Amino acid sequence: MADSTYTVRRSSEIGALVEAVYEQIVDFHKWTEWSPWEGLDPAMVRTYSGSAAGKGAIYTWSGNRKAGQGRMQILETTTPSHVLIDLVFEKPFKSHSVTEFTIEPRSDGSEVTWSMTGPNSLMTRVMGIFKSMDSLLGPDFEKGLAKLKANLEG
Repeated sequence: MADSTYTVRRSSEIGALVEAVYEQIVDFHKWTEWSPWEGLDPAMVRTYSGSAAGKGAIYTWSGNRKAGQGRMQILETTTPSHVLIDLVFEKPFKSHSVTEFTIEPRSDGSEVTWSMTGPNSLMTRVMGIFKSMDSLLGPDFEKGLAKLKANLEG
């Protein structure tokens, strides 16, 4: 029997203080510098509303078929170690998941873990026949964490 949810999780060590990493994640305006999905549509429309950063910040996007359309809202933060985000995709297919970042101090910087958990809907089950959510999204998480690392380590 298939699980009722899927989880994709990736971690990376970054040579920066937890506060610096947290600032990049808790402010959607800064995601354009490291998000793995930037560049999928140069004409993508982004809208920011709610809080400027942190709890209540909202980011919506609408782009081509690759970028899709959706909305993220920061639901909860614990400075400087945790950000919980509600993620809704409208296109190319509808889905609702929760994205979470945890940032832990290390002797030479921080360890950042990026995860996404969502329901195994009919669409994700059908997609899973060909490719698991982990193999579909995991490389994007790795790319985003690598860009975040490069930006913070200079």
